[in-house]
Amino acid sequence: MKKLLFTLGTIFFLFTACEGPQGPPGFDGINILGQTFQRTVNFQFNNQNGLQEFLVTIPNSIEVFESDAILVYRLDGQLPDNVDLWSLIPQNFFLDNGDIIQYVYNHTFFDVMLQIDGNFDLSTVPVGFTQNQTFRFVVVPSDFAINSGVDISDYNAVMQALDLD
Repeated sequence: MKKLLFTLGTIFFLFTACEGPQGPPGFDGINILGQTFQRTVNFQFNNQNGLQEFLVTIPNSIEVFESDAILVYRLDGQLPDNVDLWSLIPQNFFLDNGDIIQYVYNHTFFDVMLQIDGNFDLSTVPVGFTQNQTFRFVVVPSDFAINSGVDISDYNAVMQALDLD
């Protein structure tokens, strides 16, 4: 019995006292810093491509990398108590006469081109769709956009996930 206890004690001591080589360092965790800015714009008709357009320059205070995504939301109105309603674009509008317009955008890491596309002569788009249109731009690090599982069509969910006001 003494030999058994001695053997078990020795094995226990050897396994608890051994230390192997240090493994590779782990990740510090995801460090996501989202940024946002807002612009009110007046679209201008571009004769060359037949679209309504406005070019938004990203402020110098916001750093955007080529791999980042930019989400653009259009202010759709307000609820009581001045709560803003935001809609992710692209966003479609079906006009009374069967015409369709769509807010779309593309971006680089230094600007965002807002456009209104449609199925008719866009020089005649009603001014309610082209003038004093407010957009909010959310710069999203690529890791967040791909791996977060957040519904990006929900403006409030994106803002909360990025811890933005």
